[in-house]
Amino acid sequence: MSAKLTDELIYEILSVVEEIPEGKVATYGQIAKLTGRDKNARLVGKVLSMAEYYGTYPCHRVVNHAGRLAPHFQEQRALLLKEHVEFKDSGCVDIKKCQWDCF
Repeated sequence: MSAKLTDELIYEILSVVEEIPEGKVATYGQIAKLTGRDKNARLVGKVLSMAEYYGTYPCHRVVNHAGRLAPHFQEQRALLLKEHVEFKDSGCVDIKKCQWDCF
């Protein structure tokens, strides 16, 4: 069952993103799970790519499961560094140290 992209769903996802504390990151899958859509991490990514049309949200705090940054979000690394998020030598966020503990 695929989720239909509605304003209600978009705001539901963005409201979870809004809760990620400064200096922490969440994964797309984590956000999907928190909204009751465990298998829809890609849907979260799609919503975040449109977030600017719905307001200001800390989308820079969302990374993939390995800590990799969004490929077309040039400012993401700088914004995370400003919040003292730690990175590995590989350039990925250190998920073990910086993941939002929301469960």
